Amino acid sequence: MKIVIAIDSFKGSLTSIEAATAIKNGIKNISDADVVIKPLADGGEGTTRALVDGMGGEMISLEVTGPTGEVVNAEYGIVWQKKLAIVEVAEAAGLILFKNKTLQPLSATTFGVGEMIRDAILKGCRKFIIGLGGSATNDGGVGMLMSLGYEFLDEEGKTIKFGLQGLNDIHMINDKKVIPELKECDFLVACDVENSLCGENGAIFVYGPQKGVLQSQRYELDRMMKHYAIKTLEFIGQDFSDKAGAGAAGGLGFAFISFLNGKLQSGIDIVIEAINLEKEVEDATYVVTGEGQLDFQTAMGKAPIGVAKIAKKHGAKVIAFAGNVTEDARRCNEEGIDAFFSITPGVITIDEAMDSFNARKNLELAAEQVFRLIL
Repeated sequence: MKIVIAIDSFKGSLTSIEAATAIKNGIKNISDADVVIKPLADGGEGTTRALVDGMGGEMISLEVTGPTGEVVNAEYGIVWQKKLAIVEVAEAAGLILFKNKTLQPLSATTFGVGEMIRDAILKGCRKFIIGLGGSATNDGGVGMLMSLGYEFLDEEGKTIKFGLQGLNDIHMINDKKVIPELKECDFLVACDVENSLCGENGAIFVYGPQKGVLQSQRYELDRMMKHYAIKTLEFIGQDFSDKAGAGAAGGLGFAFISFLNGKLQSGIDIVIEAINLEKEVEDATYVVTGEGQLDFQTAMGKAPIGVAKIAKKHGAKVIAFAGNVTEDARRCNEEGIDAFFSITPGVITIDEAMDSFNARKNLELAAEQVFRLIL
């Protein structure tokens, strides 16, 4: 009997590998079944670590320009044999970097994202997986492009200011200083939103408020984003501002499509393909998945559902574990999860439940008991 475990991280408690290992230990307590672990993520937080663990890569740490211009320490992953880099935008331009700080919607920059990409290119990487989740920026990806050598100049030929505030001053775009290796690179961008760059379904109107944009600012700031789109059209001869996903991460989606020939794809699909999950599931009897909380959002296409669809394609039963299960998690049954279970053993506090030691122990115990019944 073969059991494949592909479970997302329990954010704040366990990484994907830690959660999967706990489940494997629970199964091995009672069975000698063939158990295979495949780290899982959906393109958001934890994607780099999951792919590095699953593909035998290495974490790289470096200092880059943070969203407010300060120096921050960022990490990305490299899978050397594939010349592949895995970059999470939030490491250099994320909301997480604004803990106890005031958001800066007009000046926050993605310059550090480009610095991570540049560092990976200089280390020999030519393939990239980019996770857009958790960004704190609205600069349309211009900061990232500037750090890769693109020049965004005003009417006086001077470099525009960092952030959204500079977009309205763009008069000319120049690519003469772009690092030459960039044309050899392929960018696969994990994007699970369909928003355009501009308009009421665009980056400013939909995501701007969570990054500090005031309601009264939206129309003016959206106009500035439209100016950027117009100048990009003049430069590349194509307009991608209405393409689904262009508005992701404050317009980073637009920058990848327009300037870096990036391809936007569902995050879970990218990860499933990268870790070669389907091949492993082909002869599996059971597939185990899950995440920190199972609810109706899970059923809308998050990582466990992506796993379930692959499993069902090959006739495997799907079991899911979660730290918390809401009443509307029943939707997950309709999407391919045969049964789900909470690992919480009784009445405990949230802090107790999220403690990594407790979470690991509870997950192992839950897996053991479920598979006692099955096996």
